[in-house]
Amino acid sequence: MKLTVIGCWGGYPAPNGATSSYLIENDNFSLLIDVGSGALSKLQQYKQVSALDAVMVSHYHHDHVADIGVLQYAKLVQSFVEGNKEVLPIYGHAEDKEGFDSLTHHYTKGVSYDPAKGLKIGPFYIRFLQTNHPVPCYGMRITDGSSTIVYTADTSYKEAWIDFARDADLLITDCNFYADQDATKAGHMTSKEGASIAANANVKELLLSHLPQYGDNQQLVQEAKLYFKGDVHLATEGFTWN
Repeated sequence: MKLTVIGCWGGYPAPNGATSSYLIENDNFSLLIDVGSGALSKLQQYKQVSALDAVMVSHYHHDHVADIGVLQYAKLVQSFVEGNKEVLPIYGHAEDKEGFDSLTHHYTKGVSYDPAKGLKIGPFYIRFLQTNHPVPCYGMRITDGSSTIVYTADTSYKEAWIDFARDADLLITDCNFYADQDATKAGHMTSKEGASIAANANVKELLLSHLPQYGDNQQLVQEAKLYFKGDVHLATEGFTWN
């Protein structure tokens, strides 16, 4: 299983950046998780839009779905220029009707997932955990049978993440705040909180993402290393993990 970070900023993209978006690939199957602002431009450096097999969104805040609309336009243009009329499934929860309905367009179709049940998409099996966030949002545990990635999406700290992420090969955590800040009301986590989950869940590697645009982001890594002794990575566009 290969992960490529397409976008890693929280709220809005830093200069020449993109907000939350992650490409996961295996067995010639490409799954895009979240499609934040700037993601479509960044994606095309690594994968053509026509090569996507499926898309999944954690929730409908703009920094996770802003480029759904331009993705749909890309599919529409391709239908004329390339004759590519394949319909791209976009999986999302149906608790936000307006958000879910926006996933369907000429060559995309919204497919609702039931967060209480597992979901098979291509070679991937996915389970969900509801996050602590101002709107319904779901983190994901994604496995291909040999390796496992856990993505917290947007969330404040909750102990349920420890069992959910247990023994994962890679944990991608919301890290929108520095260790000494209070992220709870914003529905996000600090470097310390994400690292604490990683340590208690015995994950192999930690990837800090959904990053703040202020301060020195390398400080987030140093703070996390105080609590988690495994490999800690700072998300950047183009970062890859196998």
